Amino acid sequence: MVRSIKNPKKAKRKNKASKNGDARASSSSTPSLPTRVWQPGVDKLEEGEELQCDPSAYNSLHGFHIGWPCLSFDILHDSLGLNRTEFPHTVYFVAGTQAEKAAWNSIGIFKVTNVSGKRRELVPAKPESGDSDMDNDSSDSEEDKDEDEGSGTPVLQLRKVAHHGCVNRIRAMTQKPHICASWADSSHIQVWDFSSHLNALAESATEGSHGTSSVFNQAPLMNFSGHKDEGYAIDWSPIVPGRLVSGDCKSFIHLWEPTSSTWNVDPTPFTGHTASIEDLQWSPTEASVFASCSVDGNIAFWDVRTSKSPQFSFKAHNADVNVISWNRLASCMLASGSDDGTFSIHDLRLLKEGDYYVARFEYHKYPITSIEWSPHETSTLAVSSADNQLTIWDLSLEKDEEEEAEFKAKTKEEVNAPEDLPPQLLFVHQGQKDLKELHWHSQIPGMIVSTAADGFNILMPSNIQSILPSNGA
Repeated sequence: MVRSIKNPKKAKRKNKASKNGDARASSSSTPSLPTRVWQPGVDKLEEGEELQCDPSAYNSLHGFHIGWPCLSFDILHDSLGLNRTEFPHTVYFVAGTQAEKAAWNSIGIFKVTNVSGKRRELVPAKPESGDSDMDNDSSDSEEDKDEDEGSGTPVLQLRKVAHHGCVNRIRAMTQKPHICASWADSSHIQVWDFSSHLNALAESATEGSHGTSSVFNQAPLMNFSGHKDEGYAIDWSPIVPGRLVSGDCKSFIHLWEPTSSTWNVDPTPFTGHTASIEDLQWSPTEASVFASCSVDGNIAFWDVRTSKSPQFSFKAHNADVNVISWNRLASCMLASGSDDGTFSIHDLRLLKEGDYYVARFEYHKYPITSIEWSPHETSTLAVSSADNQLTIWDLSLEKDEEEEAEFKAKTKEEVNAPEDLPPQLLFVHQGQKDLKELHWHSQIPGMIVSTAADGFNILMPSNIQSILPSNGA
């Protein structure tokens, strides 16, 4: 149960921070020494060495912040088109802050334009010696900047709405992304209509200010105070517009049903867990079914048409289950992440036979803070952990010695990967401190956004190209 970002005043990016798992280690005192690929969790930095970002590992990488750290955010569906592959990109987000004082918090509705990048080769040409120095404060090396599709740096335009108390979690309605629900640490859940702010951002020029807007005072559409404690679990139904479930730290779950102008919240909660509800996920195919996970180590499945007790539950982990993700491309698959650093893949067709997981990964050694299946590739998912790593996995991969030999021949470099490194591990992104939440962009294949104590990253790893259309950028 790792949640809050502590000491937000001190949450600033260090100049020497690592950017990604494909970083290269170099000596600051002897810059003429050759660089080498650094393996997270395997290599140790020697005295005088520092980690620098290797831009060739990304099609795009940018960082920004909106003031106070954000524990939770959501990517907003927009009208700019599906399967967008042409740089530069424009993206919309909503995020809630974790400020030092309750009155200083806000919900940020923001637009990031000119997200530039470059489609890179999976096996890049070997660089010339002495040509490998990289700028740690930029997402691309100097020689690559002019070649990026889109010039300059991304532009952040922000509108803030006052929110009393820290935002534990925020989610946008799937069918109406201007409608958002926020879970506050004051035990209140509020529903907001941000359409006026999104319209203003859509009509604004790209030379807007960088997070300097005034704070708007706006009344929520609804303020629910029926939970007996604060919470972190909330999810909108992808099938029934406006249907919502919310779970709190007292183990109670409430169902919200939309009316013509507001929501009716069932006062009788769903009960069955014995500890805090950590996450909730609606089924992508069954309108009445949702799943929950808890500090009690269990995952439960519920049907709102029948009773207030679980239809089925099982012990998923030996520690708190922090997060779950229901695969929207393969509805029989559910992923879960635990406080002990493990994450598991569950095939729902096998649960009642006692096969509670089909795969379990122990790569991360610290709590899993976020997990999400790719919206474009059935077997791909991303995971973030308190070890400051964001990892991307393709569960369809297996170790292939012939392919490894072919790769070594093309790059003419020895690949000294640890023997126990899972073959399903595609990418390791680093450089963010205290990673909290990640989301794939459903309209831009290959794009992931993550939030941490020191701000947001937008990243598009260069080896996640299998999910891009063949005629992509």
